[in-house]
Amino acid sequence: VQLVESGGGLVQAGGSLTLSCAASGSTLSINVLGWYRQAPGKRRELIATITSSNGNTNYADSVKGRFTISRDNAKNTMYLQMNSLEPEDTAVYYCNAASYGPTPPVWGQGTQVTVSS
Repeated sequence: VQLVESGGGLVQAGGSLTLSCAASGSTLSINVLGWYRQAPGKRRELIATITSSNGNTNYADSVKGRFTISRDNAKNTMYLQMNSLEPEDTAVYYCNAASYGPTPPVWGQGTQVTVSS
């Protein structure tokens, strides 16, 4: 599985952005897709997950109610709709795919999101 993120950029506080994560390769093996972020000097943080089979979602408290994760299985693409962005949301955002079985999870290259105050 290979992952490519897109959609990052610079936005003012209160604004919105949508990130995309396109998957290729053995996509049928993907069990859970997730979005992580890493701000400068901080640990990488899991912010949202979605299961491939039934679309169940989970969110970190820091983004709950503002961010929405979704996936389009026909397009092999996952999305992160981010609303009401805050300067604290500034980070590099990564998508992650965890497959069934012992295969290690796969990461995308990351996309920068910068929220100005």
